Amino acid sequence: MGVKLYALDMSPPVRACMMALGVFNVPFEKILVNVQGGEHLTPEYLKKNPLHTIPVLEDGDITIHDSHAILTYLADTYGKDDSWYPKDVKKRTLVNQKLFFNAGVMFQKLRNITYNIVLKGKKTIEPELLDGVTEGYEFMEAFLSRSKYIAADHVTIADIAILSTVSTQDLILPIDAQKFPKLKAWLEELKATPYCKKYNEEGANALGAYVKKSVSS
Repeated sequence: MGVKLYALDMSPPVRACMMALGVFNVPFEKILVNVQGGEHLTPEYLKKNPLHTIPVLEDGDITIHDSHAILTYLADTYGKDDSWYPKDVKKRTLVNQKLFFNAGVMFQKLRNITYNIVLKGKKTIEPELLDGVTEGYEFMEAFLSRSKYIAADHVTIADIAILSTVSTQDLILPIDAQKFPKLKAWLEELKATPYCKKYNEEGANALGAYVKKSVSS
C-alpha cells in the first residue's frame, strides 16, 4: 500500500503536506475531497477523521490527520537526515514551537477569513481580520530577526507549514516590504523553491483569486 493524501489543493495545510512529500521524495496518491459538496462529512471519511478536516494521510496501517502531525511523521519516517526536523531536543523544540505558532496563530488568522468566504459565502472581510493578518506579519518579522529561517538558520518543516499559510495571506493582504523586509525576503526565497512551485503555487493562487473574486463581486 502506498501513501495516500486526502486533499483539496486550495487548502494551505494540504499544500504543506504535499511540499513535504516532495521534499522527502515520497510517491503518493492524491485523493481530492469535495468539501463544498460535503464529501468530508460522509461516514467513510469520518471513519478516517472524525474531525472531518483535511488533509488526512494514510501510510500502510497508520492514518494521520492534522497537517503538523503529518509533517513531523514524514520528516521522521522519510527524511534522509534530521535537518528538516532535528533530533536534538532543544532544536526540535524550537521547530515544534513554530509549528504550534502556525497552527494556533498564523493559520487561524487566515482561516478566519477564508472559512467565512469559501464555506459561508460572505462577500466582505472585516477590517479586524485584516488587522489580525498584519499582526501575524509583525510576529514573523520578529522571529526572522532572530534567525534566517523561522526556527533555525536553515529550512525546517516549520518553514514549510508557515509558507503555505503566508503565501496565501500575501495574496489577500500583500506584505509591505518596507515594513516587513525580512518576511518579504523569506517568502520570496521559499516561493522560488521547486517544492513550492510544484505543490503550493497553484493552490495558493487559486485560493487567493477565489477570495478576491468573492469580495469584489
